[in-house]
Amino acid sequence: MSIKSDKWIRRMATEHGMIEPYEPGQVRGSEDNRVISFGTSSYGYDIRCSNEFKIFTNINSAIVDPKQFDASSFVDFKGDVCIIPPNSFALARTVEYFRIPRNVLTICLGKSTYARCGIIVNVTPFEPEWEGYVTLEFSNTTPLPARIYANEGVAQVIFFESDEACEMSYKDRKGKYQGQQGVTLPRV
Repeated sequence: MSIKSDKWIRRMATEHGMIEPYEPGQVRGSEDNRVISFGTSSYGYDIRCSNEFKIFTNINSAIVDPKQFDASSFVDFKGDVCIIPPNSFALARTVEYFRIPRNVLTICLGKSTYARCGIIVNVTPFEPEWEGYVTLEFSNTTPLPARIYANEGVAQVIFFESDEACEMSYKDRKGKYQGQQGVTLPRV
C-alpha cells in the first residue's frame, strides 16, 4: 500500500471523477481575503465545508443514542459562518463529492488551523468504492463559541492505494452511507 501524490490525485480527479468539484492547486487567499486553504496538496487533498450545517441543541432534553437518534437534537442552519456553542458540536458536509476507487482507502484528518483553536474535525475513512458527500463533525472543545467557515478548508484527505483490489467493497456490501447527498445523521 502506498500514499498517493498530488500527481496521482490530479489524474484520478480529472480522468476518473474521484473528486468533484476539483481544485488542482492549493487555494490560500491573500492578505486582504484570508482563506483557510483548500485543494490539492503534496500528498493529499484539503476538503471544504459546505454552507449546510446541523447544530446540536439540547432544547428537547434528548438522550444521544446512535441506535435511535432523535433528529430534533439538531437545528438546521445555512450560512457562510456557523457558530458552534461552547462544548458542543455540529455536522456539515463537504463541497466535494467523492468516488473512491476499489483499490483505494482514505484517512481524513482535521486541519491544524482548527485544531489549534480547540475545534476537532472528525471524519471516518472513505472505504473502497464509497461515494457521496462526506459528513463532517466539528467538536468545539472550548468554553467559548467557535466559528466554522463555509467554502474553506477544514480537513485533509490522504489516499492509500493497494497493490490489489479488495474482495468486498463498501458498494458490494451496500453500505448504509453510500451515495449520501446532504448532512447525514447516524443510521443503524
